[in-house]
Amino acid sequence: MVDIAETRAAPLRHSTAGALAGLSLAMLVSSLGTSIANVALPTLSAAFAASFPAVQWVVLAYLLAITALIVSVGHLGDVVGRRLLLIAGLTLFSAASFAAALAPSLAMLIAARAVQGLGAAVMMALTIALVGETVPKQRTGSAMGLLGTMSAIGTALGPSLGGVLIAAFGWRSIFLVNAALGAVALLAAWCFLPGDKGPGIDRAEAKGAARFDMLGTLLLAATLAAYALAMTMGRGHMGGLNMALLGGAVVGAVLFVVAEAKVASPLVKLALLRDPVLAPSLAMNALVSTVMMATLVVGPFFLSRALGLGDAATGAVMSIGPVVSAFCGIIAGRVVDRLGAAAMVMAGLVLMVAGCVALAVLPGVFGVVGYAAAIILLTPGYQLFQAANNTAVMADVDRSERGVVSGMLSLSRNLGLVTGTAVMGAVFAFAVGTKDVATAAPAAVAGGMGFTFAAATGLVALAVAIAVAGRRGRIA
Repeated sequence: MVDIAETRAAPLRHSTAGALAGLSLAMLVSSLGTSIANVALPTLSAAFAASFPAVQWVVLAYLLAITALIVSVGHLGDVVGRRLLLIAGLTLFSAASFAAALAPSLAMLIAARAVQGLGAAVMMALTIALVGETVPKQRTGSAMGLLGTMSAIGTALGPSLGGVLIAAFGWRSIFLVNAALGAVALLAAWCFLPGDKGPGIDRAEAKGAARFDMLGTLLLAATLAAYALAMTMGRGHMGGLNMALLGGAVVGAVLFVVAEAKVASPLVKLALLRDPVLAPSLAMNALVSTVMMATLVVGPFFLSRALGLGDAATGAVMSIGPVVSAFCGIIAGRVVDRLGAAAMVMAGLVLMVAGCVALAVLPGVFGVVGYAAAIILLTPGYQLFQAANNTAVMADVDRSERGVVSGMLSLSRNLGLVTGTAVMGAVFAFAVGTKDVATAAPAAVAGGMGFTFAAATGLVALAVAIAVAGRRGRIA
């Protein structure tokens, strides 16, 4: 058992810059852990003589662990101490990354990736929660923008870095890099993050730890895992298994709500879901993440099939969004600090509406230039929304609930991403008129692109309506 007094005294020095560096590295590494493995799937298929559906579990195990556990580990951080749990998560992530690099079989690799995903869930849930304990309140927006930038850099860097490492050193090197970066983030967190204070180390909370809501944790994890599997298996085609998993997710959600209403110390207080700031923010977060995933699902097909670009050119154009996102994150955070979170949530959504309209119209008229211009309009809007939305939610959260609320924010984003993969992919296939989009005529793909982002415009418009209704509700 770790001595609480030792953990409080552990940091030899504390600075805001050092603490932010540790949190930023944690966000970077957890994002990199997803994108760097995707590019290795063909190599892993050959290395283990396994089918593509089998090696897909190298990615799915990581994503499922994050999605299923992110709220639970956020709540656990509120109970045992966020700094302590983040250090444990970084340690687990680094150790699991090293185990993945040494895995002698595909089954062992998948198991290591699931454990790595648990570590990543801790990192994603608690980095946002710890912002309130490391930076002054007036600089929260800038810190949120920085975390958004690091997430974008990790996502953008993964495929290119992974490709270079695999070509030079083999597939095991991508997990060794994760282990090394995780160790650096662990060192920064240990040295610079402030010691846990208040509820996380209070005796009353120690009693709460004994009443940790295990039933709620298991129900929520099973529900989210079923939903994530339903959205990701079958590559967007909803077969009988997908529908059964969706049905299981619905039943699990009902059982979770019933259980949470009865336990003394619930995992998620149901009153939080009626909060006039949090509830709309979670809904908007899921909607805009669904839309952003559409750019990754639909964009490559449009660029390659409709415009006839080669692999290298398609990759270069697709990198525009992450690069713009990386540059805009910190700027967006500073704008939020200066002009206020509520106003910037609306401004970000309006920019996203304009970007979706541009994606529906401009690429069909101006080709690559139109696509690039639309992405350059859409991406800053998303970054501005993310920084403002996270700041608005975390600004007045009770200290004892920062972890679980941060986990819920990250969960809503992840659910939007997995939903966008299936739903927006299905919308695109419907508009193109064939399930095999890879062989569709260029004109049909171009038409599908326009239809899909017209639908995406509607989703962001719905987010705008939620923001307006939420603001009116708070005024009333």
